[in-house]
Amino acid sequence: MKSITQFENKKVLVLGLAKSGEAAARLLAKLGAIVTVNDGKPFEENPSAQALLEEGIKVVCGGHPLELLDENFELMVKNPGIRYDNPMVARALEKGIPVWTEVELAYLVSEAPIIGITGSNGKTTTTTMIADVLNHGGKSGVLSGNIGFPASEVAQSVTAQDTLVMELSSFQLMGINSFHPHIAVITNLMPTHIDYHGSFEAYVAAKWNIQNRMTSDDFIILNFNQDLAKELATKTKAQVVPFSTVEKVDGAYLENGGLYYKGELIMQADEIGVPGSHNVENALATIAVSKLSGVSNQAIKETLASFGGVKHRLQFVDTINDVKFYNDSKSTNILATQKALSGFDNSKVILIAGGLDRGNEFDELVPDITGVKKMIILGESAPRVKRAAEKAGVSYLDAKDVADATRIAFDQANAGDVVLLSPANASWDMYKNFEVRGDEFIATVEQLKG
Repeated sequence: MKSITQFENKKVLVLGLAKSGEAAARLLAKLGAIVTVNDGKPFEENPSAQALLEEGIKVVCGGHPLELLDENFELMVKNPGIRYDNPMVARALEKGIPVWTEVELAYLVSEAPIIGITGSNGKTTTTTMIADVLNHGGKSGVLSGNIGFPASEVAQSVTAQDTLVMELSSFQLMGINSFHPHIAVITNLMPTHIDYHGSFEAYVAAKWNIQNRMTSDDFIILNFNQDLAKELATKTKAQVVPFSTVEKVDGAYLENGGLYYKGELIMQADEIGVPGSHNVENALATIAVSKLSGVSNQAIKETLASFGGVKHRLQFVDTINDVKFYNDSKSTNILATQKALSGFDNSKVILIAGGLDRGNEFDELVPDITGVKKMIILGESAPRVKRAAEKAGVSYLDAKDVADATRIAFDQANAGDVVLLSPANASWDMYKNFEVRGDEFIATVEQLKG
């Protein structure tokens, strides 16, 4: 960890705990700051706050009193999920207090160079692919950020021989100042999180913050399948390395079934260990980063060919009687399920779908589910999903939950078929989160295998 003195005796308010807030509070205390933590959860129900108090860090729990900001704080580090129109954040900004997220702290203390990955879809898979390729290629890629390992915690233990491979959300990127990755990746840009950002333009601006401090010595990897990315490419000081599945570019591209980097064949697209057109894009972004990082073609090919996916993201679970099971519980919207289906022969797919009813119809999904062998439908949104199935001419069966759906799907399957959990809906009507839903699918497959 770099030895820095800028936080010594500096009054810092950490707003919101969870993993990132807890890590930020500990790091700031270690750096000599006078830290106060403020979290909305009551103290008696807040083990993180209790632990920090035992370590000598001041905690204020059970609400967000605005008068707390009268204590002359010089910096606020907020949980990325807390919006900027939150009264505490708004008041801090009115007072001229800088508001950061913990990835800024990670950058300041990290001895390792940073590869930052952001985008609307594919962030986690691409981040994991990159770290796996680096490690297999003799480099040391260390996962951190939005992927579940707080950046400010991981950054304390890495050295100059490592590379921090950091997944970054738009929320995190709104709270950076000097953050400077050597390589940045934007997988794609779709209109998501508009409720948080207010507009697609504001969302894109937040993502684009990733390159604010980059120079001509740095590299930004952009998806030239999108005209927006081509437009953004003209607005950065970094060297642009494009990737594309639809045209030959001066970077990584798909041509006649092969994945190339600047004219050099790396591998065949059908050799990638996970299916789907979106995973071809993820692999191309990974290839670009890997080549810039000096990894051999052989190491890239071996890693991507054996890549089993990320849990709950088109994750291959098992094969029973020549029936393959894939867990794509993270597909909480129509676009994600469309991408999942693109990797399979519909005539072999038994699709498990449905979940939280957000009031939307599923007409957009009709072309993608046409030809699917069978659908198993569950959840609040079942009537709407059934209407889409009927329009597509797909027969379906009802299920009471994911375990029931998985058993029904297996009963309907023949050798060579695929049982795909890709709900196109959030999980909150029946499950705490998509992870719990996916875990039930995995557990049921294990039971079926015996």
